[in-house]
Amino acid sequence: MPGHSFLQLPVPALEEWVRARTAHYDTGFVSDDPRFGHAHVTALGPFDPDPSPATLRTVAAIARSTGPVRTRLARLDQFPDGIIHLVPDPADELRDLTRRLVAAFPAHPPYGGAFGDDVRPHLTVDAASDIVTLASTAALLRDVVPVDVVLDRLQLAWWESGSCHVMQEWALGG
Repeated sequence: MPGHSFLQLPVPALEEWVRARTAHYDTGFVSDDPRFGHAHVTALGPFDPDPSPATLRTVAAIARSTGPVRTRLARLDQFPDGIIHLVPDPADELRDLTRRLVAAFPAHPPYGGAFGDDVRPHLTVDAASDIVTLASTAALLRDVVPVDVVLDRLQLAWWESGSCHVMQEWALGG
């Protein structure tokens, strides 16, 4: 699979756990970049793989106009495709950020338009399989969540096996 970029909000409180889980599946997606948010809530992706200076200025302006987001990660859920994730609560500010990014960059709908307007902010923690279930993931996370977090950075991150890194980063609220 070729690389792709995402606008994401790193979640440092869960970085160690998600990084270890990523390594369990594919060490190629474990980044050497210390800023890289393995644990993150996606704001918009896939995004422009080669953003122009004007695009970066627009993203920077949106980041400046967005205050840090306080949310709690406690409840696990599973999408129909098997992705097991934590649901931010509240999530209204995260949905609003995605809406503003989509309005600025309509050529980049969330997840390539695969889910229409049904944008559900989440933090991916695992994928269901014959041995991984919602219950088994909850057991693994029992000493980690719930966690209250403040999301205060927006990253333009490149995801590609062997080359995951932060391309650009902005503080929320300037």
